[in-house]
Amino acid sequence: MLMHPRFDPVAISLGPVQIHWYGLTYLAAFALFLWLASLRVKQPAFAQAGWTRRDVEDLLFWGVVGVIVGGRLGYALFYKPGHYAANPLEVLALWKGGMSFHGGLLGVIAAMALYARSRGRPFLQVTDLIAPCVPTGLAAGRIGNFINGELWGRAADASLPWAMVFPQSGSDVPRHPSQLYQFALEGLLLFVLLWLYARGRRATGQVSGAFLVGYGVLRFVAEYFREPDGFLGLLALNMSMGQWLCVPMVAAGAWLWLRATRRTH
Repeated sequence: MLMHPRFDPVAISLGPVQIHWYGLTYLAAFALFLWLASLRVKQPAFAQAGWTRRDVEDLLFWGVVGVIVGGRLGYALFYKPGHYAANPLEVLALWKGGMSFHGGLLGVIAAMALYARSRGRPFLQVTDLIAPCVPTGLAAGRIGNFINGELWGRAADASLPWAMVFPQSGSDVPRHPSQLYQFALEGLLLFVLLWLYARGRRATGQVSGAFLVGYGVLRFVAEYFREPDGFLGLLALNMSMGQWLCVPMVAAGAWLWLRATRRTH
């Protein structure tokens, strides 16, 4: 049985300025997106459509705004609607934590829709471009969760070689290091599968649909090892909020993929 090392959340201190590990993982996520998307626009389908490195930089800016705004609003609406309805100004208190991936995804979708409209580009062409570049950012975020000792897993058998005690949980119960499971599944595995899939000639919308299905399925599985939010617990059918939010995501992705596929026949 392992013990979480309880990393110092501050990675670098420069006088009064403190740089947190979680902030560095966000920077890593943005840098990886910039690199991968720059490779994507060199592929024939996007190069012929006139995509450039400057477009990638603009997409990153729009995406960052979408992640922050959507992630925070999603957390408030999906997880603590009553609390934030009574304390609306706390939605702005980002330093207190609380971000939702599904909310961030909706924020990015909205941002990409605005970007596509402003540039006169097909919306699904934009999302197909960025979809394979997203999982590495998710992987970086899960490393940040592990360093912070947050979003720990459910109780595990003490005989499990990698079972880990998270003192931050307030108990000495051995748990699944679910942050690392999510790093491996919705981060690395999803990236490899999507990157390979997107290298072939795909109908517009297929890559976007594959991302939604892939993330939704892998996150659904990982949720069985992740401790549900204490203030919510398990919901109907013994499913967590994260799992319930994955259901429409998978359905939308399957519909999008099938719709794109039928258009090619």
